[in-house]
Amino acid sequence: MAQAASVYPPLEERPTKETICLFDVDGTLTPARGDASPQMLQLLSVLRHKCAIGFVGGSDLAKQQEQLGTPQIPVTSLFDFCFSENGLTAFRLGQPLASQSFIGWLGEDKYKQLVNFCLRYISEIECPVKRGTFVEFRNGMINVSPIGRNCSLRERNDFEAYDKAHQIREKFVAALKEKFSEFDLTFSIGGQISFDVFPTGWDKTHCLQHIKGEKEISGVDYKTIHFFGDKTSRGGNDYEIYEDERTVGHSVRNPEDTMKELREMFDL
Repeated sequence: MAQAASVYPPLEERPTKETICLFDVDGTLTPARGDASPQMLQLLSVLRHKCAIGFVGGSDLAKQQEQLGTPQIPVTSLFDFCFSENGLTAFRLGQPLASQSFIGWLGEDKYKQLVNFCLRYISEIECPVKRGTFVEFRNGMINVSPIGRNCSLRERNDFEAYDKAHQIREKFVAALKEKFSEFDLTFSIGGQISFDVFPTGWDKTHCLQHIKGEKEISGVDYKTIHFFGDKTSRGGNDYEIYEDERTVGHSVRNPEDTMKELREMFDL
Protein backbone atom coordinates (compact mmCIF):
# COMPACT_ATOMS: atom_id res chain seq x y z
CA MET A 1 0.00 0.00 0.00
CA ALA A 2 2.73 2.45 1.00
CA GLN A 3 4.63 1.65 -2.20
CA ALA A 4 1.56 2.35 -4.32
CA ALA A 5 1.05 5.67 -2.60
CA SER A 6 4.71 6.66 -2.99
CA VAL A 7 4.38 7.28 -6.77
CA TYR A 8 2.44 10.45 -5.91
CA PRO A 9 3.96 13.56 -4.35
CA PRO A 10 3.68 13.74 -0.55
CA LEU A 11 0.56 15.57 0.61
CA GLU A 12 2.58 18.61 1.58
CA GLU A 13 4.14 18.83 -1.91
CA ARG A 14 1.02 18.68 -4.07
CA PRO A 15 0.63 21.78 -6.30
CA THR A 16 -2.68 22.67 -4.62
CA LYS A 17 -1.81 21.17 -1.26
CA GLU A 18 -4.52 23.00 0.72
CA THR A 19 -7.28 21.48 -1.42
CA ILE A 20 -8.81 18.02 -1.16
CA CYS A 21 -11.54 16.39 -3.23
CA LEU A 22 -13.85 13.97 -1.41
CA PHE A 23 -16.22 11.72 -3.33
CA ASP A 24 -19.29 9.68 -2.56
CA VAL A 25 -19.00 6.24 -4.21
CA ASP A 26 -22.34 4.91 -5.57
CA GLY A 27 -23.73 7.21 -8.24
CA THR A 28 -20.72 9.53 -8.05
CA LEU A 29 -17.58 7.50 -8.80
CA THR A 30 -19.40 4.33 -9.88
CA PRO A 31 -22.84 3.27 -11.08
CA ALA A 32 -24.92 2.07 -8.12
CA ARG A 33 -23.14 -1.05 -6.78
CA GLY A 34 -21.14 -1.15 -10.02
CA ASP A 35 -17.43 -0.77 -10.68
CA ALA A 36 -15.50 2.39 -11.45
CA SER A 37 -14.62 2.75 -15.13
CA PRO A 38 -10.97 2.78 -16.29
CA GLN A 39 -11.55 6.37 -17.41
CA MET A 40 -12.67 7.40 -13.92
CA LEU A 41 -9.70 5.74 -12.23
CA GLN A 42 -7.29 7.34 -14.69
CA LEU A 43 -8.80 10.79 -14.13
CA LEU A 44 -8.55 10.38 -10.35
CA SER A 45 -4.92 9.34 -10.70
CA VAL A 46 -4.16 12.50 -12.67
CA LEU A 47 -6.05 14.62 -10.14
CA ARG A 48 -4.10 13.04 -7.28
CA HIS A 49 -0.91 14.55 -8.67
CA LYS A 50 -2.48 17.99 -8.16
CA CYS A 51 -4.30 17.67 -4.82
CA ALA A 52 -5.34 15.12 -2.21
CA ILE A 53 -8.27 12.83 -2.98
CA GLY A 54 -10.50 10.63 -0.86
CA PHE A 55 -13.81 8.80 -0.86
CA VAL A 56 -16.49 8.66 1.82
CA GLY A 57 -19.21 6.02 1.55
CA GLY A 58 -21.73 4.28 3.74
CA SER A 59 -20.74 0.77 2.70
CA ASP A 60 -17.98 -1.25 4.33
CA LEU A 61 -14.45 -1.37 2.94
CA ALA A 62 -14.95 -4.80 1.33
CA LYS A 63 -17.69 -3.43 -0.96
CA GLN A 64 -15.61 -0.37 -1.85
CA GLN A 65 -12.69 -2.65 -2.65
CA GLU A 66 -14.94 -4.49 -5.12
CA GLN A 67 -16.07 -1.26 -6.75
CA LEU A 68 -12.88 0.79 -6.83
CA GLY A 69 -9.97 -1.62 -6.43
CA THR A 70 -8.87 -4.86 -8.08
CA PRO A 71 -7.70 -8.24 -6.73
CA GLN A 72 -4.14 -6.97 -7.19
CA ILE A 73 -4.62 -3.34 -6.14
CA PRO A 74 -6.06 -2.41 -2.71
CA VAL A 75 -8.45 0.51 -2.82
CA THR A 76 -6.55 2.09 0.09
CA SER A 77 -3.61 2.63 -2.28
CA LEU A 78 -5.71 4.49 -4.87
CA PHE A 79 -6.83 7.33 -2.58
CA ASP A 80 -5.04 9.40 0.04
CA PHE A 81 -8.01 9.08 2.40
CA CYS A 82 -10.50 6.19 2.47
CA PHE A 83 -13.60 6.63 4.62
CA SER A 84 -15.84 3.57 4.83
CA GLU A 85 -19.07 3.61 6.84
CA ASN A 86 -19.05 7.42 6.77
CA GLY A 87 -15.51 7.54 8.13
CA LEU A 88 -16.04 5.25 11.10
CA THR A 89 -13.52 3.00 9.37
CA ALA A 90 -10.79 5.25 8.02
CA PHE A 91 -7.44 4.98 6.24
CA ARG A 92 -4.79 7.60 5.57
CA LEU A 93 -2.17 6.73 2.95
CA GLY A 94 -3.00 3.05 3.37
CA GLN A 95 -2.75 3.03 7.16
CA PRO A 96 -5.78 2.61 9.45
CA LEU A 97 -6.99 5.44 11.67
CA ALA A 98 -9.04 5.17 14.88
CA SER A 99 -12.49 3.60 14.39
CA GLN A 100 -15.72 3.50 16.39
CA SER A 101 -18.43 0.88 16.96
CA PHE A 102 -22.19 1.39 16.53
CA ILE A 103 -23.16 -1.50 18.78
CA GLY A 104 -20.72 -0.32 21.46
CA TRP A 105 -22.37 3.10 21.41
CA LEU A 106 -25.99 1.87 21.32
CA GLY A 107 -25.76 -1.20 23.55
CA GLU A 108 -26.93 -4.76 22.89
CA ASP A 109 -30.43 -4.37 24.36
CA LYS A 110 -31.34 -1.31 22.30
CA TYR A 111 -29.72 -2.85 19.25
CA LYS A 112 -31.93 -5.94 19.52
CA GLN A 113 -35.05 -3.77 19.90
CA LEU A 114 -34.13 -1.90 16.74
CA VAL A 115 -33.37 -5.00 14.66
CA ASN A 116 -36.44 -6.89 15.87
CA PHE A 117 -38.67 -3.98 14.90
CA CYS A 118 -37.06 -3.79 11.45
CA LEU A 119 -37.56 -7.49 10.78
CA ARG A 120 -41.19 -7.39 11.89
CA TYR A 121 -41.85 -4.33 9.74
CA ILE A 122 -40.18 -5.91 6.69
CA SER A 123 -42.29 -9.05 7.12
CA GLU A 124 -45.41 -6.96 6.52
CA ILE A 125 -44.15 -4.93 3.56
CA GLU A 126 -45.71 -5.69 0.19
CA CYS A 127 -43.15 -5.45 -2.61
CA PRO A 128 -42.62 -7.38 -5.86
CA VAL A 129 -39.95 -9.75 -4.48
CA LYS A 130 -37.97 -10.32 -1.29
CA ARG A 131 -34.54 -11.87 -1.13
CA GLY A 132 -32.00 -12.09 1.71
CA THR A 133 -29.88 -9.91 4.01
CA PHE A 134 -32.54 -7.45 5.13
CA VAL A 135 -30.41 -6.03 7.97
CA GLU A 136 -26.67 -5.81 7.43
CA PHE A 137 -24.57 -5.14 10.52
CA ARG A 138 -21.55 -2.89 9.96
CA ASN A 139 -19.00 -1.46 12.33
CA GLY A 140 -20.51 2.01 12.46
CA MET A 141 -24.14 1.47 11.44
CA ILE A 142 -26.74 -0.95 10.20
CA ASN A 143 -28.04 -1.01 6.65
CA VAL A 144 -31.70 -1.93 6.19
CA SER A 145 -33.09 -3.17 2.89
CA PRO A 146 -36.81 -3.97 2.45
CA ILE A 147 -36.09 -6.16 -0.59
CA GLY A 148 -32.86 -7.66 0.77
CA ARG A 149 -29.31 -6.89 -0.32
CA ASN A 150 -28.98 -10.27 -2.09
CA CYS A 151 -31.31 -9.18 -4.90
CA SER A 152 -30.12 -9.22 -8.50
CA LEU A 153 -29.32 -6.08 -10.50
CA ARG A 154 -32.63 -6.30 -12.32
CA GLU A 155 -34.52 -6.78 -9.04
CA ARG A 156 -32.61 -3.82 -7.60
CA ASN A 157 -33.66 -1.59 -10.48
CA ASP A 158 -37.26 -2.81 -10.28
CA PHE A 159 -37.42 -2.11 -6.55
CA GLU A 160 -36.02 1.40 -7.03
CA ALA A 161 -38.88 2.19 -9.43
CA TYR A 162 -41.42 0.57 -7.07
CA ASP A 163 -40.03 2.52 -4.13
CA LYS A 164 -40.33 5.81 -6.00
CA ALA A 165 -43.99 5.06 -6.66
CA HIS A 166 -44.87 3.74 -3.19
CA GLN A 167 -42.33 5.44 -0.84
CA ILE A 168 -41.49 2.14 0.86
CA ARG A 169 -38.24 3.36 2.41
CA GLU A 170 -39.61 6.80 3.27
CA LYS A 171 -42.53 5.28 5.20
CA PHE A 172 -40.22 2.75 6.89
CA VAL A 173 -37.93 5.54 8.09
CA ALA A 174 -40.89 7.53 9.39
CA ALA A 175 -42.03 4.52 11.45
CA LEU A 176 -38.54 4.06 12.88
CA LYS A 177 -38.24 7.73 13.80
CA GLU A 178 -41.52 7.55 15.69
CA LYS A 179 -40.70 4.29 17.47
CA PHE A 180 -37.10 5.10 18.42
CA SER A 181 -37.24 8.87 18.91
CA GLU A 182 -35.29 8.61 22.16
CA PHE A 183 -32.39 6.61 20.67
CA ASP A 184 -30.75 9.68 19.03
CA LEU A 185 -30.39 7.93 15.69
CA THR A 186 -30.20 9.25 12.14
CA PHE A 187 -31.88 7.44 9.23
CA SER A 188 -30.37 8.16 5.83
CA ILE A 189 -31.80 6.92 2.53
CA GLY A 190 -29.16 6.21 -0.11
CA GLY A 191 -28.59 4.07 -3.17
CA GLN A 192 -31.44 2.11 -4.72
CA ILE A 193 -32.66 -0.42 -2.17
CA SER A 194 -31.75 0.50 1.41
CA PHE A 195 -31.15 3.07 4.11
CA ASP A 196 -28.54 3.48 6.84
CA VAL A 197 -29.12 3.81 10.57
CA PHE A 198 -26.43 5.36 12.74
CA PRO A 199 -25.95 7.63 15.77
CA THR A 200 -26.78 11.28 15.12
CA GLY A 201 -23.56 13.01 14.11
CA TRP A 202 -22.10 9.86 12.57
CA ASP A 203 -23.12 10.88 9.04
CA LYS A 204 -20.54 11.62 6.34
CA THR A 205 -19.44 14.79 8.13
CA HIS A 206 -17.80 12.42 10.64
CA CYS A 207 -14.88 12.00 8.23
CA LEU A 208 -14.08 15.71 8.29
CA GLN A 209 -12.39 15.38 11.68
CA HIS A 210 -9.70 13.29 9.99
CA ILE A 211 -9.31 15.83 7.18
CA LYS A 212 -8.94 18.69 9.64
CA GLY A 213 -6.61 16.55 11.76
CA GLU A 214 -4.12 16.33 8.90
CA LYS A 215 -2.63 19.65 10.00
CA GLU A 216 -1.29 17.95 13.13
CA ILE A 217 0.27 15.12 11.10
CA SER A 218 1.85 16.67 8.01
CA GLY A 219 1.21 20.36 8.55
CA VAL A 220 -1.23 20.49 5.63
CA ASP A 221 -4.26 22.64 6.43
CA TYR A 222 -7.09 21.75 4.05
CA LYS A 223 -8.80 25.10 3.57
CA THR A 224 -10.84 23.93 0.57
CA ILE A 225 -12.71 20.63 0.84
CA HIS A 226 -14.64 19.82 -2.32
CA PHE A 227 -17.34 17.17 -1.88
CA PHE A 228 -19.03 15.45 -4.81
CA GLY A 229 -22.23 13.44 -4.28
CA ASP A 230 -25.48 12.46 -5.94
CA LYS A 231 -27.86 12.09 -2.95
CA THR A 232 -27.54 15.71 -1.80
CA SER A 233 -31.21 16.52 -1.14
CA ARG A 234 -32.56 16.50 2.43
CA GLY A 235 -32.89 12.89 3.58
CA GLY A 236 -30.19 11.68 1.20
CA ASN A 237 -26.97 10.27 2.63
CA ASP A 238 -24.86 13.03 1.05
CA TYR A 239 -26.99 15.89 2.37
CA GLU A 240 -25.19 16.67 5.64
CA ILE A 241 -21.67 16.83 4.22
CA TYR A 242 -22.89 18.60 1.07
CA GLU A 243 -24.46 21.35 3.19
CA ASP A 244 -21.70 21.51 5.81
CA GLU A 245 -20.04 24.92 6.07
CA ARG A 246 -16.61 23.27 5.96
CA THR A 247 -17.14 21.89 2.45
CA VAL A 248 -17.78 23.16 -1.06
CA GLY A 249 -20.62 20.92 -2.25
CA HIS A 250 -21.03 19.66 -5.82
CA SER A 251 -24.24 17.79 -6.70
CA VAL A 252 -23.71 15.36 -9.58
CA ARG A 253 -26.08 13.07 -11.48
CA ASN A 254 -23.72 10.20 -12.30
CA PRO A 255 -20.01 9.32 -12.72
CA GLU A 256 -19.88 10.97 -16.14
CA ASP A 257 -21.10 14.22 -14.57
CA THR A 258 -18.40 13.91 -11.90
CA MET A 259 -15.69 13.54 -14.53
CA LYS A 260 -17.02 16.51 -16.47
CA GLU A 261 -16.88 18.74 -13.39
CA LEU A 262 -13.38 17.60 -12.47
CA ARG A 263 -12.05 18.27 -15.97
CA GLU A 264 -13.51 21.77 -15.92
CA MET A 265 -12.44 22.62 -12.37
CA PHE A 266 -8.86 21.35 -12.56
CA ASP A 267 -8.15 21.65 -16.29
CA LEU A 268 -7.56 17.90 -16.59
